[in-house]
Amino acid sequence: MAQFNNTNPTAKELIEWVIDARQRTFDLIADLNDKQIMSPYLSIVNPLLWEIGHVAWFQEKWALRESCRHKPIREDADKLWDSIAIAHQTRWHLPLPSRDQTINYLRQVRDRVIEQLEGENPSSELCYFVRYTVHHEDMHNEAFTYTRQTLAYSPPQFLGPDVCHQIPDGGGPLPGDAMIPGRTFTLGATLDQPFVFDNEKWAHSVEVHPFSIALATVTQAEFMAFVEEDGYHRREFWSQEGWEWREMENAVHPVYWRKNGNGSWLRRHFDQWYSLEPHLPIIHVNWYEANAYCRWAKRRLPTEAEWEIAASADPVDLDQPKRLFPWGSESPHFSRAHTDWQTMGCIDVGAFPNGDSAFGCRQMIGNVWEWTSSMFLPYPGFEIDSYKEYSEPWFETRKVLRGGCWVTRSRMLRNTWRNFYTPERRDVLAGFRTCAL
Repeated sequence: MAQFNNTNPTAKELIEWVIDARQRTFDLIADLNDKQIMSPYLSIVNPLLWEIGHVAWFQEKWALRESCRHKPIREDADKLWDSIAIAHQTRWHLPLPSRDQTINYLRQVRDRVIEQLEGENPSSELCYFVRYTVHHEDMHNEAFTYTRQTLAYSPPQFLGPDVCHQIPDGGGPLPGDAMIPGRTFTLGATLDQPFVFDNEKWAHSVEVHPFSIALATVTQAEFMAFVEEDGYHRREFWSQEGWEWREMENAVHPVYWRKNGNGSWLRRHFDQWYSLEPHLPIIHVNWYEANAYCRWAKRRLPTEAEWEIAASADPVDLDQPKRLFPWGSESPHFSRAHTDWQTMGCIDVGAFPNGDSAFGCRQMIGNVWEWTSSMFLPYPGFEIDSYKEYSEPWFETRKVLRGGCWVTRSRMLRNTWRNFYTPERRDVLAGFRTCAL
């Protein structure tokens, strides 16, 4: 279980998080009709009606049933929403409650969790599981967003002061590399952090050789050059597995791109098509595509250790404790990182200089998830969490991504946070930055 100290959110703050996360879930499906929330079967999405019920079931299971020893609100809940026990394709054929009944279940769980937090001296176990289940809902809210993209639904509509929908000042490209000295680096989360997931445990020494890493992620204009030089058809740029994937999918450009009648490129953003924005990061590319681009550009993907040292180390005093965020110890703010649906899409890779790492790398938190070259593996001394299925079943089958994206909740992110997807996934909100060979 995660360590606790006085930097954990208070019970009052946790209540605010529970309300906020649940409202975001409601907002993400509010404008969809009954047919849309039970879309046809697709291997990379869940039916949204099932998935919102799963979010509430997970919170009830851990915060109410495991921590508070409550009886289930619904006797059939485990048979309906246990994602480990229910095969993916089966989720379209379950006797799911109606939309109104499912939303009522979400409200019941939320209200009972709040009631427990409002009690006298809520236990550290309860607070831990409430935080865990809020972050679980945050992850699904991100998935709900890219599911809407996958299915070409309209952008979600939110109300509230935390979503400003304004493009920040500045932007443009940010060419060049940061030179990172070699050193012994402590990779992973330290014991004094108030909350981490099990795959971040625990900090351990790794040897990192000197390297150069791009100041910004690869842009749409840069990736377009790869496409237009026939990069998708040139076998020499692709790994064996990547080429097999490309041929099987008949991939000839990024998944949401198409050629305009005048020869220029368009990009689908939710249900609308736009001309490519040259300085926005490339997004919705998988690990194979990122790796092929690197070979074409005579570059490479960073390892996750290289990514973390570029995001968190102090170049003046390499023995200083590493930074929790690229800019320091202060929590993410809209002036530093593009997260929390701050706008309804990506921003230029050159925006937010206030969020630079000590080496000058920009947007290492937010805008797009960044593929690394690293396989998702346990750290030495891995300690499994109570929710055993979060990380362990997926080791050695996925690649590590770092940094978060424009949808990711800032309350989740830190330099040690590890995301992981299989290398063929290009529905997720991922791009990449490169290193010199």
